[in-house]
Amino acid sequence: MKLLAGLLDRMRPLFGKGGTLHTLHPIYAAADNFFFASTARAMNRPYGRDPIDLKRYMTMVILGLLPCFAAALYFFGLRVLAMIFVSYLAGGLVEVLFAVVRKEDINEGFLVTGFIFPLVLPPAVPLWMVGLGCAFGVLVGKELFGGTGRNPFNPALVGRCFLGISYPAQLAAGWVTPGAGWTGRALQYVAPGTVDAITTATPLGQAKSGVFIGLADLFLGRISGCAGETSALAVLLGGGFLLLTRVSNWRTVFSVLGSFFALNAVLRLAFPAAFGPPVWHLLAGGVLFGAFFMATDPVTSPLTNGGKWLYGLLIGATTVLIRNLTGYVEGVTFAILLGNIFAPTLDEIVCRAKVRKVRNEDV
Repeated sequence: MKLLAGLLDRMRPLFGKGGTLHTLHPIYAAADNFFFASTARAMNRPYGRDPIDLKRYMTMVILGLLPCFAAALYFFGLRVLAMIFVSYLAGGLVEVLFAVVRKEDINEGFLVTGFIFPLVLPPAVPLWMVGLGCAFGVLVGKELFGGTGRNPFNPALVGRCFLGISYPAQLAAGWVTPGAGWTGRALQYVAPGTVDAITTATPLGQAKSGVFIGLADLFLGRISGCAGETSALAVLLGGGFLLLTRVSNWRTVFSVLGSFFALNAVLRLAFPAAFGPPVWHLLAGGVLFGAFFMATDPVTSPLTNGGKWLYGLLIGATTVLIRNLTGYVEGVTFAILLGNIFAPTLDEIVCRAKVRKVRNEDV
């Protein structure tokens, strides 16, 4: 690492002000900050900094995603690596272009977006769709609003929603039965014209016809589904890690899952023929993955604790209604994006309620 640090130090003048490669400074800064701490120093007091900076925060999220990534590799093969490579390549290109034009540093937030996006896609989806979806999500979901920290929507979900609306047939052809081992199952169906022969319905799709897959298969991940969402065990391991490290806020997770389970249970009692078992629905689809890794995005979720509770209630309830009362078998993506829209308003409601309470106490 000392050799790399020395090389970067010697190259620094080339990318600094007046340097011949000054235009490409965001790329140099991204490489430097990826391996080492920032060289920026505070000139005035106080000098203290919060040790949980953006780079460390994003690193913790990626560590939390590793169990889901490992499960995806095991069940669907090394093609998942190709999907992640294409995602980083396409979305990273958009990120770099905007950083160069704006003369800003490349933000570490894309490390999570590029990694999480392929995990919410069918494992046999064409690679060009992976690149297109990630590029669209980064462009429309983040960069057009000013970049990381200013985006009102989760970029990965924007890209997923775009693909779901624009290419529903191609996405439906990407569901495959999981295999076993690092070669998985998806690698066998990359050739054009072979995907349709092996596509299979997801558990939620089969549930529309009254067929419910066993809970053990849902828990372990021996089912078709999005690459990183099939194994409830892997999601719980990674999500639990984020809760223990306080990277994810437990209020959001508990309110999403609690409202989802409670509403599903109530509707199940009232209309048993129309609604499936609440525990089954909790393990099926992407509600667990969405609650732990998507709804807890600190940029697009509320800041107040009260707002987080309301935000989670909205997402959980909306997911139940979309799954069971519309033509869509899954509703997590739309529910979280809807929650993103309401997040600032929920914070405002909570803040105004607290101010009103304080004023009444003073009187």
